[in-house]
Amino acid sequence: MKVVAFNGSPRKNGNTYTLLKTVLEQIEKENIDTELIHVGDRNIHGCIACGMCRKKGNNRCVFDDDIVNECIEKIIEADGIILGSPVYFADLSAQMKAFIDRVGYVTRPNRLLKRKVCASVVSQRRNGAIAAFNAMNNLFTISESIIVGSDYWNQGIGKAPGDVINDVEGINVMKTLGENMAWLLKKTV
Repeated sequence: MKVVAFNGSPRKNGNTYTLLKTVLEQIEKENIDTELIHVGDRNIHGCIACGMCRKKGNNRCVFDDDIVNECIEKIIEADGIILGSPVYFADLSAQMKAFIDRVGYVTRPNRLLKRKVCASVVSQRRNGAIAAFNAMNNLFTISESIIVGSDYWNQGIGKAPGDVINDVEGINVMKTLGENMAWLLKKTV
């Protein structure tokens, strides 16, 4: 079994990274392989709805000069997917939005996310986590994925990189999310 997490923050080792690593550490304790891929500092084309991915039927986007096609391959191979984003102006990062649009357009026709165990994680300074959380989960709900929850919304609070580690409740939510994800993977895969 394998879980792949995608960090949509431009800060490679910022608060979103810390939250995702916390979730993945819990999953690894259950002998499930994990991988964390940083997409937030990449130039990711937005989807132009050209339909070439559907016409060709090869599970690839027509744009082949960024990380998205490589990530789609990882998604196809994985049993679990986690998306992570910081909150920027009360929503997810532009990089994560472009990533979701492209991944969703390619994966939906062939139902490539169907019954994959999925979760979203958000880091925030003050507000906007629910909007970002819902935006990421929308990919999963329309793709017939199984969304894993925790004992609170999957969010952590912190401003400067590293601050989120002081959000004790947020860190515990991530640990519970990791435990729940590992449990569900073992039940369904």
